[in-house]
Amino acid sequence: MSNKILTAFLCISLVCGCTHLTRQEEMQLQQLKGQGVSVDKPVGNYEKPASVGAAAALNILPGVGNFYLASGDGADSSHWLYGFLNLLTWPLSVVWGIPEAAIDANNINQRELLYYYTYNPHGKKELQKANVNLD
Repeated sequence: MSNKILTAFLCISLVCGCTHLTRQEEMQLQQLKGQGVSVDKPVGNYEKPASVGAAAALNILPGVGNFYLASGDGADSSHWLYGFLNLLTWPLSVVWGIPEAAIDANNINQRELLYYYTYNPHGKKELQKANVNLD
């Protein structure tokens, strides 16, 4: 019985343990990318809030990469729970935790890029100066 519960728990963790972008965010990112703006090639002073490599490497330790993503600039508070779940399922959690942290760090960076150019006055001005339209 406990194996079934553990298997169900792991399956649920795998399915819901990721930071996702909405369809609208994906479309806006594609629009920016079409105009030459991306996380790797931003316009102006945008800085990535999360390091993809650091998040992945830190998740070798149980849940530490998720705790890294849950704190700091661009923090996604749901990662406190994911980190705790990875801690409980360590050492198995390393199998899904490392790629999950890398993907989530990239998604957090993309989401923060959109927020920077959509809501931050400096980001809006930088996008305007570069003649890039985000509509």
